[in-house]
Amino acid sequence: MMSNPLLPISVLVLTLALLGWGYFRSRKFGKLGLLSWLQFVALMAPWLIYFGLFVLGVFINFTTLLFLLLGSTIAYVAISNQLRKIVSEEKSAIEQKLKQGIEVTGSDRPNSQDNLANDLPVKTPIALAMSQGKNQLKLFKSLPAEDMKLIQGIFGIETYYVTETIPYQEGAIFKGNLRGEPDVVHDRLTKSLHDRLGDRYNLFLVEGQDRKPVVIVLPSRVSNVDNNTIPQRLLILVLIFANGYTALNLGALVGGIPVVQSPQEYLIGLPFALGIGAILGLRELAMRLMAKKYKVTMSLPFLLPSSQLGSFGAFSRISSPLPNRVALFDIAIAPALVSGLVSLILLLVGLRLSAIGMGSIDIPSQIFQASVLAGTLAKLFLGNALQDSFISIHPLVVLGWLGSVITALNLMPAGQLDGGRIVQSVYGRRTASWTTVLTLIFLVIATVINPLALYWGGIILILLRDLERPMLNELSELDGDREALGIVALFWMLITLLPITASVADRLGIGGGSGLLP
Repeated sequence: MMSNPLLPISVLVLTLALLGWGYFRSRKFGKLGLLSWLQFVALMAPWLIYFGLFVLGVFINFTTLLFLLLGSTIAYVAISNQLRKIVSEEKSAIEQKLKQGIEVTGSDRPNSQDNLANDLPVKTPIALAMSQGKNQLKLFKSLPAEDMKLIQGIFGIETYYVTETIPYQEGAIFKGNLRGEPDVVHDRLTKSLHDRLGDRYNLFLVEGQDRKPVVIVLPSRVSNVDNNTIPQRLLILVLIFANGYTALNLGALVGGIPVVQSPQEYLIGLPFALGIGAILGLRELAMRLMAKKYKVTMSLPFLLPSSQLGSFGAFSRISSPLPNRVALFDIAIAPALVSGLVSLILLLVGLRLSAIGMGSIDIPSQIFQASVLAGTLAKLFLGNALQDSFISIHPLVVLGWLGSVITALNLMPAGQLDGGRIVQSVYGRRTASWTTVLTLIFLVIATVINPLALYWGGIILILLRDLERPMLNELSELDGDREALGIVALFWMLITLLPITASVADRLGIGGGSGLLP
């Protein structure tokens, strides 16, 4: 029920708690960590003010919001310049040490946002292997001796100085000291490995338990996963038909047919179903074009049918190792940007057509209380008409709204959803694990308002809760622009899925009484 403000208040409190947790976490990284945290605060501040006042029933105008965003942008740029200056100074100091022949340790390098040592549980195979001594070298029987010699030959004092070699699966872990920037060193080592052994092995640069860089070399067949088996292909076909059926049924309902009684009536829902299909198709196309750019292979898409939304979207497994965090971020953000923008345009066009009297679907005006985004936009276009019990809207409003919800659901920060991949690429594996748990808890709470949340939570728990595997280069971090875009995407997800409280709805003149969720 919309009269219960527990959900939006809980999200606001959770956001403030995450900011506090981020502050305490950033302190151990020194000045760089605190500046990175301040960047995050600068980006979030206007939205926290806007959303906090919104929850309290105070609706600030867009002029004030623009001034808040302008101040946020100025603060972000100023902090970014200071951060780049400090990083540049530290890099210069490292280069000076290298010229003087002084060993560069993990504490000399600029601190990264996360490391694989904290990301991996203590008893993972990598952690167990690294905790064992050199007496385990006899286990290298799975790695041919001639290959081992060639692999050892790629390392040098100018790139990565190996101090210990430990067996792991069908490859090896090389502990040592990094002698340069992660991007440069990883590229040189990978090129040297490829020149010696072709595509037979993959090289991973990650951080070990002691927060020092670790190189892992594994055969390509171990690193790649076959996600297109025959049973999976059959399941994909079944899901395509099921998704088409739910989309056609929803289209018929939008067209005024509550229960389809003859095959001909499905034709009425065909245009709407094609619209849903187009949004899903654009999502897949954007993701696969970005994956092709980074030479990452993906499984065929698994569609997720939904009678309430027509579709939950689709998910695809990443089959080959990801090169770095940037690749993971771009592959995750591309479908969200495309489907989000297309859905937003459809929603705006539909609201405009509804405002000029071209609406053909009568719905309760209270339904616009189901989303902060949809309710705010509806108020801008439809004005006082939302105070009536029923309002006539154009079908594009429904299509755009549902497309926005599909995009927002996939932006939830959990597992292998777009949002989970974004969090993993920006903040690291440990943070992504926590946000996955918190998202599942949030969905359980949201079940009180909408049972659909429990269904979606079950899908995440069963199919998508696992994070992506370690990337080939886990040490290099994202630039500030991508971090900002990721935060904006997560905020857009929140305002799309969170309902408007009753007090705010009354203040805006959106319906009356309790709102209904789609």
